Amino acid sequence: MTQQLFAPFELRGLKLPNRVVMAPMTRARALEEVPDDLTVRYYAQRASAGLIVSEGAPVSREGTGYLFTPGLYTSEQVVGWQRVTDAVRSRGGRIFAQLWHVGRASHVSLQAEGSAPVSSVAKASGDMAFAYRPDGTPGRVPASVPRALRTDEIARVASDFAVAAANADRAGFHGVELHAATQYLFEQFLNSRLNDRTDWYGGRTVADRIRFTLEVTDAVVEQIGASRVGIRISPFSTVGNMPADDRTEETYQILADELAARELAYVHVHDTSGFADDEGSLGQRLHQLLRDMRARMPGTPFVLAGGMTAESAEELIGSDVIDLAAFGQPYISNPDLVGRLRTGAPLTPPDRTTYFGGDATGYTDYPAATPSGA
Repeated sequence: MTQQLFAPFELRGLKLPNRVVMAPMTRARALEEVPDDLTVRYYAQRASAGLIVSEGAPVSREGTGYLFTPGLYTSEQVVGWQRVTDAVRSRGGRIFAQLWHVGRASHVSLQAEGSAPVSSVAKASGDMAFAYRPDGTPGRVPASVPRALRTDEIARVASDFAVAAANADRAGFHGVELHAATQYLFEQFLNSRLNDRTDWYGGRTVADRIRFTLEVTDAVVEQIGASRVGIRISPFSTVGNMPADDRTEETYQILADELAARELAYVHVHDTSGFADDEGSLGQRLHQLLRDMRARMPGTPFVLAGGMTAESAEELIGSDVIDLAAFGQPYISNPDLVGRLRTGAPLTPPDRTTYFGGDATGYTDYPAATPSGA
């Protein structure tokens, strides 16, 4: 029987009633890029999670890579998110905002005046974006060729994150999570195989390729405090056609050393090995790296996401590999996931055709197993 998964946990002073985290998931439902009534209902339904991490909120128009994603860079978006956090708090929940810049994983139709997306380098991903087709309808289109950020632009991007963090604070979030995982802008600097810049942000040395991540982290910490800033990473990920990086361990070990001194709210590791052909080998390497990073960051809480079950979560928490377990897809169709995991009630399978875009169908119409949803 699982026990520790449902025990309280103190996250840098924030009291969580259980160790179940609702992982961030893009749902592409905000047609005006502002949280609306459906957004409010969706998150309120899931407030029994120990911690909710919101869907990725773009920190700027430039950082947007998917249609209908609610950002945190306009006053209207702040007001919309305030409604969400009010609803979650009224049900006793806790919620962090995930701050997002997709970098090259974007399309010119989403950028101001049709400009090219930005990245660490001017290399196209070959992946798909959810943007506007040539006929003006929403759909999957090839990501556009990016331009490399100039060295003198990096501070501006870090400032965009800092402003978004301040906006999250105004909107009532308990904290923020930096989305430094699964192909987006942070990884575009961290990956030594992709990042061939020759300035201080290049991939030749660990210090250079982690510099962007640390500068953004410091800018956000300065705004709202380290105890309210988490970071999500995905070592070994090849999502979005990111090249496999043989210097991954080196990069994340040194990054862990640097982050340890900053005493962040948590490190959220996304296990993407399930997407790889050599799933078993990558999963083993990731778990070893996770243990290594944890040893380098004593006192920093660790979260793990990716194919999690109640049983695997209990085992990892019990063996002190992680502190919190994040669940993604199960939360789509089980708003009362904590209660179901606790009682062993069957989980409702999600309808994959309704993951992205649309209306309430497949978004807020999944019922709880019990009237209370507890």
